[in-house]
Order: sequence, then C-alpha cells, then structure tokens
Amino acid sequence: MPEFIAQRSICRTGYSVVTALCLIGRGSIAEAQTDFYNTDRGRPVQIEDAYAAERYGFELKLAPLRLERANGGRYRWGVEPELEYGILPRTHVEIGLPLTYAEFGGQRRSGISGLDLSVFHNLNVETEGWPALAIRGDALLPVGNLSSDHTYGTLTGIITRTFGWARFHVNGQYTVGTASAATNQTASVSVVGAQAAEVSRWLTGVAVDKTFPLKSLLVTAEVYGRKPLLDGSATTEMNVGSGIRYQLSPTLALDGGLGLRVTGGDQGWYVTFGSAYAFGLGWLMPGK
Repeated sequence: MPEFIAQRSICRTGYSVVTALCLIGRGSIAEAQTDFYNTDRGRPVQIEDAYAAERYGFELKLAPLRLERANGGRYRWGVEPELEYGILPRTHVEIGLPLTYAEFGGQRRSGISGLDLSVFHNLNVETEGWPALAIRGDALLPVGNLSSDHTYGTLTGIITRTFGWARFHVNGQYTVGTASAATNQTASVSVVGAQAAEVSRWLTGVAVDKTFPLKSLLVTAEVYGRKPLLDGSATTEMNVGSGIRYQLSPTLALDGGLGLRVTGGDQGWYVTFGSAYAFGLGWLMPGK
C-alpha cells in the first residue's frame, strides 16, 4: 500500500505540472511547422540533432516517459515534463522537472529528482561542404526529495550531416560535478533513475535517421557509450536503440523508442514514449 500511494503521488505531481503548462499556452496558438525531423535528446533516442527550436515558438513536451528494466528484475521509470522556447535565432532555452520512481537496495522510492535547465545554440546552418554544428549547456539542480546533493553541469557538442538517403548525428558530452557515492541509496536512485541517459561523466555516440516527409514519419537508430556518474565506477556502458517519430497534426508530434544496454554492470532494456505540443503566444511575436 505505501508503494501504491507513492506512485499515485508522483503521478498527480506530473499531471499538475503538465496541466499548468498547458494553460500557459492556450491563450494564443500559432501555426506550427512540421517538427517530426527535429530529434531532441530522449525523443525518441538519446542522440540529438544540431537544430534548435523555431524562434518565438514554444514546445511543450507533455509526457516524455522512460521505463527501464535492469539486472535482477529491478524496474525504474521517469517522466520529465519540459517547456522549450526559441528565445533567439538558432537558440532555445528549456526547463524540465524530472519525476522518478525506482527500486534500489530493496526499497521503492518516488519523487522529484532535480530541476533541469538548458540552453541550446545552433552555430551554423548545414551547407553542401560543412555539417551543422551546435552546443548545449545543461544544469541539473538539487531540487526535490530524490535529487542528488550536488549540482551538475553538462556541455554537449553536436554534429549533423545530411545526405540524400539519411542524416547522421554525432554527440559528445562531459559532465562536471562531484560523483555520487554508489552506496548512497538516495543519490543513486536519483542519478541512475529518470536521468540515467543524461547524467553521465561522459557520453559519446552516433545516430542515423531516415525521414519520410509524405508520411510525416522519421525512423532512427543509435549506438552510444557512457560512464556512470558514480564514485568508484570504472565501467563503460554501451547502449543501442531505435525509435520512430510521427507528426500527428501541425502542432502535435508523437514518438517512441526501444533500447538495450549491452555492457556494464546494469544491463537491461528500456523503452521511451513522448509527445510534443508546439504553440506560440501572439504578444511575444514582433509587431504584435
């Protein structure tokens, strides 16, 4: 019964956040461009492309869900409602609130596992002889009952190259901050829970995707390696995954993915599901 109450509590928290963000965007909805080809981190795979959100546009990521099953039959899942805004040309800012439910050391815990702030900037438009380049800076703040005691800063470099038959993306990132002790149950649950794919000492990988514009569909696959942000961990994890993204309407995109952690001390599988709602506020547009 306590576990059931805890799960209901985190679900209510997530729905409250989503409802509040939806109300913000209801005032003035702008016509959104097709967005199925703009792959974000975790939607549907970890490796993202080098393009920012459209200027003055909002994107509300309604229910990005990640469910994992690790060695020993342990499950953990996380939902991170996020709000993204194109604040400058080729630049967007983002805020997210990760909510986690995890099993660790025989215990089941749920709650807020941090506050995620990020800035993304696309350095150049892709040309015939030069790929698109971008940088992303993230800060994970110690907010919530399952957050770490430390603040983590992450810098990511992104490259996207388009060919006639597919697009390729390369990501490399490094995180600064004090590593969490593997014996600290609360820290381990928060860092290895909903943020498992993002919070790493380092992460590098490549993805390839194929778009089908007439069907508003994107299919993608990835492979990446990461080192967990835990004291004393020398294990490198290798992950493979794939996913699809579909433009359901001019303002709504859906995505889903499936992955496998093939090496490391916490092998298992994971699935993701997400949706994004694009809108604009007229009073923020130039000349309005």
